[in-house]
Amino acid sequence: MAVTLSERAASHVANFMLKRGKGIGLRVGVRTSGCSGMAYKLEFADVAHPDDIEFESHGVKVLIDPKSLPYLDGTELDFAREGLNEGFRFNNPNVKDACGCGESFNV
Repeated sequence: MAVTLSERAASHVANFMLKRGKGIGLRVGVRTSGCSGMAYKLEFADVAHPDDIEFESHGVKVLIDPKSLPYLDGTELDFAREGLNEGFRFNNPNVKDACGCGESFNV
C-alpha cells in the first residue's frame, strides 16, 4: 500500500514549497502523544534520510520513516477549508479510536 495525497493536498504542498523556495516533499510520521496515544507529524523535507520510504502522489514526494509506516499505511492526506479554518486531514483506515479534541489517535 502507500500514503497518498489528495489533489488538493498535493496542490497546497507544491504551492507552499514553491513560495518557500526549497524542499523535496512532505515528511509524514507519527509520535507518541495525547490522550489516545499517537499524533501525526508533518514537516517539509529538504533532504531525504537514507531509511525514508518514498511515495509520489500527484507529483509531490511523500517521505515516511519506517517506524511510522505501519500506522500510516493506506492513509490519504487531504487539505480542507471550512470557513476561516484550513488544514490537513488524515483519512487513516488504521485508526480505531481518536480523542475528543482530535489531537491524537489509537490503532
